Amino acid sequence: MVGLGYVIVYVEDVPKTIAFYERAFGLEVRFVHESNTYGELQTGSTVLGFASHELGRANLPDGYCPVAPDGKPVGMEIAFVVEDVPATCDRAVAAGAVLLMSAKAKPWGQIVAYLRGIEGTLIEVCTPAR
Repeated sequence: MVGLGYVIVYVEDVPKTIAFYERAFGLEVRFVHESNTYGELQTGSTVLGFASHELGRANLPDGYCPVAPDGKPVGMEIAFVVEDVPATCDRAVAAGAVLLMSAKAKPWGQIVAYLRGIEGTLIEVCTPAR
C-alpha cells in the first residue's frame, strides 16, 4: 500500500509561509527546523510541508519551477476541505491570500473557490464531495 505522507512546497520564506497558513486556515504547526529551511503543518493524515528554495536547490541541483506570487500559478494545487467555503476564503484573504475565484457550486454538488497563497501556491477551498 502507498500512502500520501507529505506535500512539500519550496518557498522563499518558510517561517512567513508557515505563519500565513496558520493564520489563514487555522492549521497547527507541527515542526519548524531551527535553520528555518523546513517546516510542517498538520492537516490530518497528510503533512503539509514547506522547504526553502535553498534546500530545493540542494535536493534538485538541475532546478525546478518554483511557485511565485506573481504570474500564473504552477499547475498543481493544495485543496482544503471545509464546511463553509466563503468564511474560510474571507479568513484566508484577511491573512494575505488573493481570491482567484469566489465560491461556486459545481455540477457534482461541491462548493469550490480558488485562492493564491502569499508564496504563490494555488489553493482550492471546497466542501466535502458527497
